[in-house]
Amino acid sequence: MSDVQLTPVRDAHKFDEAALVKFLDANIEGYRGPATIRQFEGGQSNPTFLLEAASGRYVVRKQPPGELLPSAHQVDREYRVMKGLDGTEVPVPKMYCLCEDPAVIGTKFYVMEMVEGRLFTETLLPSLTPVERGAIYSQLAHVLATLHDVDPEAVGLGEFGRPGNYYERQINRWTKQYLASQTENIEAMTKLMEWLPGNIPEPGKTVIVHGDYRLGNTLIHPTEPKLVALIDWELSTLGDGLADLGYVCQDYHGDSYTDEGLAGADLEKLGIPSEEQFLAEYRQHAGLDRIDNWLFYVIYNMFRSAGIIQGVYKRGLDGNASSDKALEYKDAARIRSERAWSLVEQL
Repeated sequence: MSDVQLTPVRDAHKFDEAALVKFLDANIEGYRGPATIRQFEGGQSNPTFLLEAASGRYVVRKQPPGELLPSAHQVDREYRVMKGLDGTEVPVPKMYCLCEDPAVIGTKFYVMEMVEGRLFTETLLPSLTPVERGAIYSQLAHVLATLHDVDPEAVGLGEFGRPGNYYERQINRWTKQYLASQTENIEAMTKLMEWLPGNIPEPGKTVIVHGDYRLGNTLIHPTEPKLVALIDWELSTLGDGLADLGYVCQDYHGDSYTDEGLAGADLEKLGIPSEEQFLAEYRQHAGLDRIDNWLFYVIYNMFRSAGIIQGVYKRGLDGNASSDKALEYKDAARIRSERAWSLVEQL
């Protein structure tokens, strides 16, 4: 487990704290200062802060400083999707307010409740028992199916993404994002950018897609193996739910860039379901008899992950990443894309 690490606000992310407090005083019912603000370590994209005030604890999430890639760091989308999901069976924090005026603290930001929970960043969950590990992975499959069962129209998210051509748009987007943050020539990425557009399966029904669905973006109950909050919705949109499923399952297929990952581990001994078992649990909750072209969804997500992590590394080089860890990802895009291309060759 990784306890949530808090540090003083990083120099690159400092903002007018008095202006923030003034905004909260005017926009959150019952808010009372004074307040202290510290930054969460980790979270590679949008800087996130804990604000402790007389009226309680709040989480502030804002765009990073500096020039932003097109369509990146959309904290307003995060706010909107979690606000929409409030009241459904999907566990999300309560949203307090959104500020879209960059004049207040320099960038857009929103404020949500601080959910008490454990953050696990190691997929093998080394500090837990086999029974607890199995229960948490079961929760991961169940909550994902629950999210994909939400009717976007019913929660005011019918216009949250464009209809149709989901994979074409996503592949195009991440190709552009990768090329905009490229620091070396990676042959596997070039091959994937050519292969993916011509191998897209027939899409399933349109659902709310989280976009970064993994253990490290969940909060687990302080004492029980229960998922109490799904966080980090920056990449959410409307699309094919199998994209989320392929994303969470990519760690079964190769090197993780944050820990040793599931590939090669003795999952049965650890109490963690195999990929086949995880997929069966998702299918059961989602009412799916089978999933065709499964490896496409894994390959697509490995390509996409390589593009995302390349952007994190580039922000580290530019000096405006959300964490000092960004520079540790120098080889991550190459490793992930080469593993993806090896899966293509298996096909």
